[in-house]
Amino acid sequence: MSVTSRYKEAWEGFWRAAPEEQGAVFWDAEPALTAGLHLALAEPYLAATGLPLVDLGCGNGTQTRFLADRFPHVVGADLSQAAIDHAEHADRAAPETVGRAEYRQLDAVDKAAVQALHDELGDAHVYMRGVLHQCEPADRGPLAESIATLLGERGRAFLVELSEQAGPILMGLAQHPAGPPPKLLPVFQHGIAPAEVSDAAVPELFTAAGLAVLESGEMPLITTDFTPDGKRIELPSKWLVVGRT
Repeated sequence: MSVTSRYKEAWEGFWRAAPEEQGAVFWDAEPALTAGLHLALAEPYLAATGLPLVDLGCGNGTQTRFLADRFPHVVGADLSQAAIDHAEHADRAAPETVGRAEYRQLDAVDKAAVQALHDELGDAHVYMRGVLHQCEPADRGPLAESIATLLGERGRAFLVELSEQAGPILMGLAQHPAGPPPKLLPVFQHGIAPAEVSDAAVPELFTAAGLAVLESGEMPLITTDFTPDGKRIELPSKWLVVGRT
């Protein structure tokens, strides 16, 4: 199974049109407000094992580069080759980051491709932020199964997804009389508007894939955009750590 060509082309179009600079994309917040906060929660599960880490849905690699300073081997993987091009370009533009991480175009519901990555890396940790709610519904179960494949027996995954409460907030932003915030507008224009995943469905996807939820909680997902009154947009989200017991 692999993702539909329409879905893949939507992401390719989005990333081809996206500006190069960090922070120009709606969810591309600085790592101190995103992966840094997440890593503080995940560290008890990830730090001591020495396993590599896969940043699944890495986009332009902002969080990947941060994570690469903290794990022995980090691979940023994304469905979109244009996103990978952005990530590699950002590395070349900042020579001090070159070689810290590597990047791969990966269809994360392609079982053979995911198995090949596991065969190459061995058991790995996974970091994934806001990918499930962007997936087509039929791809969510296979994506959870792919994460289970990457983890193997020893890996752990730290996952962040928008909660149900985020849906009305996003809808309100999209329908604001002044129009959507400027960094959110391209998401809708390219046909990749977020789709709701129920709060209960997220852990169920991973237990169905043979993983246990080891810990979970709530925290806001910080974005790079602002409301018309100048307040940074924060979206309610839930996080969980999953792995084999």
